[in-house]
Amino acid sequence: MIKFLIYVAIILAVFAIGYLVRVFELASILKGDSPHKVTDKDNKFMSKIMMLFLVVFFVFAIWNLKVYGPLLLPDSASVHGAELDWLFNFNMIILFVVFVITHIALFYFAYKYYGRKENTATYFTHSNKLEMIWTIIPAIILTFIIIYGLQAWTTITAPASKDAIVMQLYSKQFDWTARYAGKDNELGASNYKLITDQNALGMDSTDTKGKDDIIVRNEFHIPVNKEIEFKLNAREVIHSAYLPHFKAQMNCVPGMTTMMHFTPTITTAEMRKKPYVINLMKGINAVREKRGEKPEEFNYILLCNKICGNSHYNMQMTVVVESETEYNEWLKSKKTYFKN
Repeated sequence: MIKFLIYVAIILAVFAIGYLVRVFELASILKGDSPHKVTDKDNKFMSKIMMLFLVVFFVFAIWNLKVYGPLLLPDSASVHGAELDWLFNFNMIILFVVFVITHIALFYFAYKYYGRKENTATYFTHSNKLEMIWTIIPAIILTFIIIYGLQAWTTITAPASKDAIVMQLYSKQFDWTARYAGKDNELGASNYKLITDQNALGMDSTDTKGKDDIIVRNEFHIPVNKEIEFKLNAREVIHSAYLPHFKAQMNCVPGMTTMMHFTPTITTAEMRKKPYVINLMKGINAVREKRGEKPEEFNYILLCNKICGNSHYNMQMTVVVESETEYNEWLKSKKTYFKN
């Protein structure tokens, strides 16, 4: 009922403002003035309003940056993610500086050069100096960004080290399966022709490299500060392995194996203690409580970032980052797919 009354009040206020404007127009006509004629006094008033708007606009922008800035780019949980964060922040700083300079100039010119009857616009056609300035300076900045970006990209896409833990992430509509390479750190062969209800990955039982492979669903674990190499496959359509907290993503393409690698730097337990994570989970759990659902803890997740079908939204897997000791104990508790 209160919401309904608020809506009614807003609608009545809009009508009232409309009628007041009409009254002022009629009053101007009775005085012999045209309500649509813009005077120097009107222009001067609007120029002052421009400056007031500039101040309010910047205060609002700074407030937004302070309140929502930490949520824009949360802490990266991987080594290369920190490098990408630096590159992103560098771009944002450049954009913010240009944003401030151009908007101050825009509103100041509107204030200083407001319309007057005796004023005429200057006919200005060309300036080699200005063209050189706004061409060379952006070119230098963009060259630096591109070179640094290529270096970061080369680092991320370079082959993983020999000590990296090898895993497979297998995608199909609409779930993920993770496979560990076992003690030999080499994944066994697989073939789509061998896929059955019992052998979802099509693993080849004749390949000795796959004898110690371990398959897990719903949740997989990785050790902190240890490089992980993922080999990615898809069964029927293109999926995309997206691990947002690690700033890592790669397409999973049927008929081929794609790869990516990263080194996690923050355990799940450590991330749960971050202030912004605590506040985020409080908000999420408040909504869940209203729905009558159980509260949940923060977890890293693996998502599909391609719209792959009706249940695409539900295609995710929990990722647990823990100490190497905890990881080894967890892995020992899992059985190999083929009985040795």
